[in-house]
Amino acid sequence: MDLHLDGRKAIVTGGSKGLGRAIAGELAREGADVAICSRDQEEVSQAGKELETHGRVVFARAADVTDPDQVKQFVADSASALGGIDILVNNAGRAHPGTFATLTDEDWKEDLDVKLFSMIRCSREVLPHMKDRGGGRIININAVQGKSPDPRFFATTTDRAACLAFTKTLSIELAPEGVLVNSVNIGFVVTPQWANIHQHRAPELSEDEFFTRMAEDDVPLGRFGNPDEVSGMVAFLASDRASYITGASIDIAGGMGRYI
Repeated sequence: MDLHLDGRKAIVTGGSKGLGRAIAGELAREGADVAICSRDQEEVSQAGKELETHGRVVFARAADVTDPDQVKQFVADSASALGGIDILVNNAGRAHPGTFATLTDEDWKEDLDVKLFSMIRCSREVLPHMKDRGGGRIININAVQGKSPDPRFFATTTDRAACLAFTKTLSIELAPEGVLVNSVNIGFVVTPQWANIHQHRAPELSEDEFFTRMAEDDVPLGRFGNPDEVSGMVAFLASDRASYITGASIDIAGGMGRYI
């Protein structure tokens, strides 16, 4: 399917590795020019060089999405380097696994800042650029725990529910201006942050054993997903083929999530 993304201008936060890197690559292969950020300049520079092999304009810069000034500068520089902004993928995030009894105030604050407030900051900054171009797409990478509470991921469950509410409300406000806002909710997808969860929860198990046990308990398809199984949906939502989809909450989680 040709998604006709040629010449579109996209920002992907947390784009240096894992799911963000896969999404940036998918958009570039479909013809979009791409800006990526992460906190590590060496990692984001290397990812930028790899993305350039798709023959598109690439802007790669270290930026911390928990810092409003860095977000403002990164978005402005991205718009200048790419020639505008049509697509924002809010992918940045890291997990603080733990129960209510184990999470500290600092854990809660960090989780909210890197998930909910990063979406707020980045969306705020891209909107003038999207409106200048007559519309755009905001795609928020979320988690099924936002709709299917899991006490093992208490902060994620709470924060991601807020992210879902943010997505839906923003989609209603921006629809008259042609900016479509949707959520892609992942379950267990192989990304670098799962190494941290593995070490936190079951360091005595090998990675394969840990993934298998987690999937057996929670995922009807019985396995972890891969980043490229998510990135295709993101590219679709960024395209004109999804021009009548806004405010949607789409799960890519192997059947995970015990709700209708």
